Amino acid sequence: MHKIWLIIQREYSTRVKNKRFLLVTFLMPLLMMGLIFGSAYLSTTGIEHRTIAVIDPNGFVKNALKNTDQIEFKFPENIDTNNYSKNGYTDILILPKFEKNNKSDYILRSKKSMGLMLQNSISEKINNAIEDQLLQDAGIQQNTLDSIHKASQVAELKAYEDKGNVSKESNAGLAMGIGYASGFLIYITLFIYGTMVMRGVMEEKTNRIAEVIISSVKPFELMLGKIIGIGAVGLTQFALWIVLIISLTSIGMGLLPADIQHQVTTLQQSNGQMGMAQASESAMRIYNMQHTIATANWPLILSCFVFYFLGGYLFYSALFAAVGSVVNEDPQDAQSLVFPITMPIIFSYIITNMVTQNPNTPLAFWASIIPLSSPMVMMARIAYGVPSAVSYWELALSMTLLIGGFLFTTWLSGKIYRTGILMYGKKVSWKTMIKWAFTKQS
Repeated sequence: MHKIWLIIQREYSTRVKNKRFLLVTFLMPLLMMGLIFGSAYLSTTGIEHRTIAVIDPNGFVKNALKNTDQIEFKFPENIDTNNYSKNGYTDILILPKFEKNNKSDYILRSKKSMGLMLQNSISEKINNAIEDQLLQDAGIQQNTLDSIHKASQVAELKAYEDKGNVSKESNAGLAMGIGYASGFLIYITLFIYGTMVMRGVMEEKTNRIAEVIISSVKPFELMLGKIIGIGAVGLTQFALWIVLIISLTSIGMGLLPADIQHQVTTLQQSNGQMGMAQASESAMRIYNMQHTIATANWPLILSCFVFYFLGGYLFYSALFAAVGSVVNEDPQDAQSLVFPITMPIIFSYIITNMVTQNPNTPLAFWASIIPLSSPMVMMARIAYGVPSAVSYWELALSMTLLIGGFLFTTWLSGKIYRTGILMYGKKVSWKTMIKWAFTKQS
């Protein structure tokens, strides 16, 4: 055990003191925030503007086609499909005479193709105009219709999880975001740190350092120490990211104007009862964001994330280490051997994306139980709540099977590692590796 601890210390210290580790750790949160704000900025400044000439024989559509940042509707005369482009219009929308109960097609002509979202927006506006006209034909006046539309926007859904006699507010959007982010982080780290383990083993083998090390350390101890040491590096990086994100958020809140901070504090103390009349829109947005974030069970989510990150990492990194031990100097050999390991990771990520929207399907259940996919898929389900989405026995079974899974892969990889780390000049297949694993060795 003392030798394993020394290997863990060596792997951990050499990587944590590396300049690349420090740069990635401290620049990643800043880069992520830059990407978020940059994407928001580009989404507002990089909007394509379309000027559409509308030919409308109906008369009632004009009031419904309101201009937006992307689309400007105009109703010129003497414009047709032959001259709309020469007159400065990007598109021409030709509407037929809409008659009751008769299906009609309308045509959009463009010099440049229009995106699906813009087409759907135009279609929705026209359908709403037809609906409003039919309601008016039925005797409902436009001002009455407008007041009904405005009054109908006052309802807001509040979802709660029932836990015995206690109910707690939940938010499906937040759960979906947490599940997706957790699955994505585990997906990325399985590749990054798993590959790091494999390359570390390959370098020690090709440089013949492994021969010197295993003269005083058993091959299994060397492999286990390397896996745990690199896994500790990953946990350290995650912990620093959390601290940095919380610190940056606190600094950002401190830079807000004093009146907004006071309004947010008042809203928190009154549990949102201060209302829109007294609070500014910015204060209400900040309060709603904080209130939504507070609905999640963060202690459970973070503790489960640590467990499934470590469980998934140990499960797969042992296999990556086994591959690294049998590869010589040809990187193509590593690519062919790693393929059976990476495919379950990719499929698990695909399933996770589906489970974030439907956490209670049979696919979600089985994928969250099987160790090959449970690290990512179970996190997507846990975000929706325990025991509301994931019962306690499901969580316990998933954790138990994952522990058994990484114990099995560690044992399997240890048998392969013991033989492969000292073998040179021979290409090895998975068939040969499995043979080594289940052959009794002296």
